[in-house]
Amino acid sequence: MGDLYALDFDGVICDSCGESSLSAVKAAKVRWPGLFDSVDSAMEDWIVDQMYIVRPVVETGYENLLLVRLLLELRIPPIRKSSVAEGLTVEGILESWSKIKPLIMEAWDENRDALVDLFGKVRDEWIEKDLATWIGANRFYPGVPDALKFASSRVYIVTTKQSRFADALLRELAGVTIPPERIYGLGTGFVEDRLATLKNVIKEPELDGWNLYLGDWGYNTQKERAEAASISRIHLLELSDFSQKLK
Repeated sequence: MGDLYALDFDGVICDSCGESSLSAVKAAKVRWPGLFDSVDSAMEDWIVDQMYIVRPVVETGYENLLLVRLLLELRIPPIRKSSVAEGLTVEGILESWSKIKPLIMEAWDENRDALVDLFGKVRDEWIEKDLATWIGANRFYPGVPDALKFASSRVYIVTTKQSRFADALLRELAGVTIPPERIYGLGTGFVEDRLATLKNVIKEPELDGWNLYLGDWGYNTQKERAEAASISRIHLLELSDFSQKLK
């Protein structure tokens, strides 16, 4: 028998950045229609491409909306509604998002709960109207479906996604069925793509026995991977070794 693993979904199993970015663009058009009047498909493609770069800063889904607008203001200065984006770069977003986010929330007079509700509503409408296209906007990392299919280890999925969406992606994209009681489960080996999450796990004494892995293929930066390598509790895990861990 193998070990027991709790796997993060987004950024470890599934690359959902394309879907979340497209959903954020759809939601941003609803929230700030005037700013997107002159935005063509080429500009939308550019925004989605840049979202792959800044995705490591996202902790909660609604932040994707803020990033979409911020990227638009970086690209088209005339539409800028505040001085927050002045002189800012994509690299600067990666370095200082925790400081930038409250500033733009205040400058744009935004409400977190309203953005959360809007993002969820737009995503749910997309799923309801065209589930196949929504599923197609996601992809599994190379080798992960086979790793899950042939794992002798006991696998749990830890995700903020609603379970039916994670289940649909696993079945439709990976051909994998994981019992519902194992989605949102806990485990003794935790594979995560966010360094901040693993650092929080370290603070919990009851989790001292867990082996912690940072998947270097997910939504993290080189700086974060270097920091993780300096922390004895955290092991860097390459995608090519992922299957071996689950055997």
